[in-house]
Amino acid sequence: MNNITANMILDAKGLACPMPIVKTKKAMNNLEAGQVLEVQATDKGSKADMKAWSESSGHQYLGTIEDGEVLKHYLRKSSNDETIEKKHLNVTDNDVLEKKIKANENIIVLDVREAAEYLFNHIPNAISIPLGELEKRIDELNKENEIYVVCRTGSRSDLAAQKLTEKGFTNVINVIPGMSQWTGKTTGILN
Repeated sequence: MNNITANMILDAKGLACPMPIVKTKKAMNNLEAGQVLEVQATDKGSKADMKAWSESSGHQYLGTIEDGEVLKHYLRKSSNDETIEKKHLNVTDNDVLEKKIKANENIIVLDVREAAEYLFNHIPNAISIPLGELEKRIDELNKENEIYVVCRTGSRSDLAAQKLTEKGFTNVINVIPGMSQWTGKTTGILN
């Protein structure tokens, strides 16, 4: 189907976020600089995740090819001096966010999980903008607002917080560990 030659193929089929990224990080450690990794995944959100992780870690995201139900992501390992993974410095935890919500503070909760994840379970009044759509929908957010970014574990929200900061947002906070351990009020299609 394609003529892309990968130095290593990683099977991440059937895995959900954050496992494709976790396995990709480990696989990248076994490659030489300049080599290409093919990551085979079935998680639809993995395309945005792979692209964002590649950009934040210094590796090159080459692209994704859909082969039936399988997404084949191609990443090129950068040289060691390029691979210092960036992390958003302004971080808080679920408890702090929950207290701010209960106190009715004037904050924005931005949920960057996939639309399906959001529909089933989210923090009331959270704005849903999946990570893969953030760049084209960034104008929906006000740079003056205090924005708390959530995802399932804190990985996608870290990438989103970095992206917002790069675009001139000055009060962006990544919430860790995010929805995987959220004990506050939620709403969704089953509630």
